[in-house]
Amino acid sequence: MKRALPLLFGAALLLPYVARAQNTPSVPSVLVQLTTLHKGSLPQAVTAYGTIQPGAAASRTIMAPLPALVESLEVQPGQTVTQGAPLLRLAPSPAAAASYTQAESALQVATGLVARTRDMVAQHLATAQQLADAMKARSDARATLRALQAQGAGGVQTLRAPFAAIVTAVSVTPGSVVAEGAALLQLARAQGLVLQAGLVPGEAVAVTAGDKVAVTPLGGGAMLQGTVLWRGAVVQASDGLVQVAIAVPAGQLLLGEMAQASITTGQLTGYVVPHAAILVDDQGQAYIVQAENMTAKKIPVQILGGAGAENVITGALDPAAPLVLSGNHQLDDGMKMRTAAAGSTSAP
Repeated sequence: MKRALPLLFGAALLLPYVARAQNTPSVPSVLVQLTTLHKGSLPQAVTAYGTIQPGAAASRTIMAPLPALVESLEVQPGQTVTQGAPLLRLAPSPAAAASYTQAESALQVATGLVARTRDMVAQHLATAQQLADAMKARSDARATLRALQAQGAGGVQTLRAPFAAIVTAVSVTPGSVVAEGAALLQLARAQGLVLQAGLVPGEAVAVTAGDKVAVTPLGGGAMLQGTVLWRGAVVQASDGLVQVAIAVPAGQLLLGEMAQASITTGQLTGYVVPHAAILVDDQGQAYIVQAENMTAKKIPVQILGGAGAENVITGALDPAAPLVLSGNHQLDDGMKMRTAAAGSTSAP
């Protein structure tokens, strides 16, 4: 009992020190993931939306060669046709048929007149000038008849596709009477389709012919590579946009299909960082967090642009200080950080 009293007394003396040690707060830290800050560049791009349409050089209007009656239609809008495929059949109108009959009669009369005049010249009853006039009349009558034959006034004719194409529009119906030069249907070469898109005027000025374009169908599908053919210089009153035509690979997109175009207009240079490293404060200011001796430091930045999961930023950054990639949203200036030990599966 006498030996136990000194031990109890010593333990009592140590209790205040143990209590103070337990109440001493440890320095807090946040588990983060760091990455190296580096300079670089990303493509500068503007985005436009539009539809696949025939290019100016790829579109053809089939017109009536003479006043005619549409006897039958052989195609429908949206149909693909091969070169030489029948499109529609036309019968000459009564007036065109009458003109053809008159032209035939005129040629017969002129031919007979030439023969008689030639006999009279041989008998010295007509002059050489009269024979020349008769031959001129026959030549004119023959030319008129040939022109009407070429137009199809001699009977029913079939209009055929001048090249492999897509029928984009049909303007007539069977039984309708059309005038000479009337539009019958529209054709478009499948190899000449373009993406007609609209750009915001402020972005359009940076786009020039030859710029590379990433075209993505809105209905799903692989991204395609295109090229700017031309960019308009007028803001359209209908939608307030500037038109741009983009060449696309043949056979990959359908007429009328909608697509997004990302047009590369240059390069953005600065610090290239993952999108996850950029935060926004309550005032709407973008910032990143760097680790200076494992202490957090917020730095305001300006976002120049981005591509995919990366952005190009500028600001008063320290190139030697690591960038906080995850756990950054928990940090404030001056807070301590720690990284996961090798083999640890902990997450911030």
